[in-house]
Amino acid sequence: MHMDISAVVMSVRVGADNGLVSGKLFPAKFLAQRLRPVYGQAVTMLFDYVRIRFPTLDIGHIIKDILQLNIQYMIHEDFGHYSYTEHYYIGDIFVYTSPDEEKGVLLELKGKGCRQFESYLLAQERSWYDFLMDALVDGGVMKRLDLAINDHTGMLDIPELTEKCRNEECVSVFRSFKSYASGELVKHEEQDKAGMGYTLYIGSLKSEVYFCVYEKSYEQYIKLGIPIEEAPIKNRFEIRLKNERAYYAVRDLLTYYDAERTAFSIINRYVRFVDKEADKKRSDWKLSVRWAWFIGENREPLKLTTKPEPYTLDRTLRWIQRQVDPTLKMLETITAKTGIDYLKEIRKSTKLTEKHYKIIEQQTTSTEDVILEKEN
Repeated sequence: MHMDISAVVMSVRVGADNGLVSGKLFPAKFLAQRLRPVYGQAVTMLFDYVRIRFPTLDIGHIIKDILQLNIQYMIHEDFGHYSYTEHYYIGDIFVYTSPDEEKGVLLELKGKGCRQFESYLLAQERSWYDFLMDALVDGGVMKRLDLAINDHTGMLDIPELTEKCRNEECVSVFRSFKSYASGELVKHEEQDKAGMGYTLYIGSLKSEVYFCVYEKSYEQYIKLGIPIEEAPIKNRFEIRLKNERAYYAVRDLLTYYDAERTAFSIINRYVRFVDKEADKKRSDWKLSVRWAWFIGENREPLKLTTKPEPYTLDRTLRWIQRQVDPTLKMLETITAKTGIDYLKEIRKSTKLTEKHYKIIEQQTTSTEDVILEKEN
């Protein structure tokens, strides 16, 4: 059963003939009770980006003792990013290094990298907390941490939040916000900027903390073809932290082991959405019902969750399906009609590189063989 929260909100509006002032809403507790049987868990939270710098040039130590992975299954490239000169990777787990001692070793896990690393953590019987503790004890310096809060119900209406920003109903220490319509080019470095749907940035993208709220359902439709109404995640609220802010968030996580406390203490410190009340000062305006529920009023507690996903060739297969397979089908059709087998001739001269053999090895090796047990 699929239902947009706005329809539910409208359904609980009552008129004056029911003894209440027209246009008012039932309490958030009532709203939550109406929605919980429909949606179950309203929000979940994941790590969506992790970048840590280690003050060492011993990349083998980081891969073996911190990631606890077998380096022989990783691909080595003689180039890097962020001015690093080389890197090792398996799937979307990247470890960069260079001869420059000040740069050290850099670990980068983007969204898919986090999900893949969770499959290794699961096999290692470790948690994110265990990994982060190991990283910090080893001298790791947090460079970036993204906490993604997934809205499974549609409680976050991005256009509505944008309008509240324009209508001074966003009370924030941030001085700026930017919004983009669905399908509009997001004008900065985003992995999926073409498919993020309605997007709202709260805070400066150059600061050490800012928020990005976007329609995850639209992204899933563009990338995977999942109908928007069937998407398991409607919206995503990302807390993006850099440098010192990322470090303090990790320290808080490791102190309290309470992801909800960490995430919403950051959100509540920087922003709240309210409903305008003409007869009151702006500081006294009440929280909007949607926002109150999102930050925790009468909803289920939020815990840090994982979604382990093994490394797959999905992106390569999608590329082949879109770009290569039509040409292959064309050649097969020509062969069927003329007997000339162009594909067979091409295949005779095709040679696999060392990288291709390494990918074959990665795809045919079990997770248990890729991981290492930490030595005491």
